[in-house]
Amino acid sequence: MEKEQRRVLITGAAGFLGSHLCDRFIKEGCKVIGMDNLSTGSMKNIEHLFPVKDFEFYFHDVTKFVHVPGKLDYILHFASPASPIDYLKIPIQTLKVGSLGTHNLLGLAKEKKSRFLIASTSEIYGDPSVHPQNEEYWGNVNPIGPRGVYDEAKRFMEAITMAYHTYHGLDTRIARIFNTYGPRMRLNDGRALPAFIGQAIRGEDITVFGDGSQTRSFCYVNDLIEGIYRLLMSDYVYPINIGNPDEITIKEFAEEIIKLTGTKQKIVYQELPIDDPKQRQPDITKAKEILGWSPKVSRAEGLKITYEFFKKVLLEQK
Repeated sequence: MEKEQRRVLITGAAGFLGSHLCDRFIKEGCKVIGMDNLSTGSMKNIEHLFPVKDFEFYFHDVTKFVHVPGKLDYILHFASPASPIDYLKIPIQTLKVGSLGTHNLLGLAKEKKSRFLIASTSEIYGDPSVHPQNEEYWGNVNPIGPRGVYDEAKRFMEAITMAYHTYHGLDTRIARIFNTYGPRMRLNDGRALPAFIGQAIRGEDITVFGDGSQTRSFCYVNDLIEGIYRLLMSDYVYPINIGNPDEITIKEFAEEIIKLTGTKQKIVYQELPIDDPKQRQPDITKAKEILGWSPKVSRAEGLKITYEFFKKVLLEQK
């Protein structure tokens, strides 16, 4: 007998990570149902999938009741604004997609007996007092600060997902995702990488917040997607950090971008936003031991691909 095709629902399918996940599951031979309300996602990210017979798209807001006919083997919940510029603009929706949206999808997973994976974030660690951040660290988050809408939405997602696991016996996974970059990021999404590359290509000065000594650790999107896939296929139900531990200061990162683009801008400094984390570096010991995963793509290699993508985007906008 032929093995029955696996069906997967991916929310936030038109977003940066969601669209790459759709590609991966199509490649794995799955039937993919993408869902998005396009509040921050773009149809351009998935238009190449519309001719594919194993892909279908639902325009839907997951904070409303979610129904998908037929069986679902996996549900991956990636719907959420993911950059400060978005979640400061739509704070209530950010909280709702993390709370009501997650609750609706957990209900669907329970009904369909699906394996359920959430996209949590390194932001649940807040401005950390532990470095690098491991999964046992509970975080240092300001619940009423401007970033709290995103941080607390994701912390709630983890709590309710774990509650469904312990109370209902639902098969769940929690991915704590660190800074990720690559093609299909939005140029205007306010995060350091697209902002720096966009400014460099346009010949503008590079804007660094604070003195640039704060650190980030950037993971190329293909590596991240591989880590997510391995986590989903594993038996591990507790949170796992997925990111690249190669830490760099934001000032050094701006200098790397200037060198990459061959432009001659100067770096200008602006005030650091409230509650901006001073350090961010994943401890990926668990990912290595449990998933056999570690990032493969160097920053130099990943940045080159991302730079070419953004050049093309800016050319199309002219």
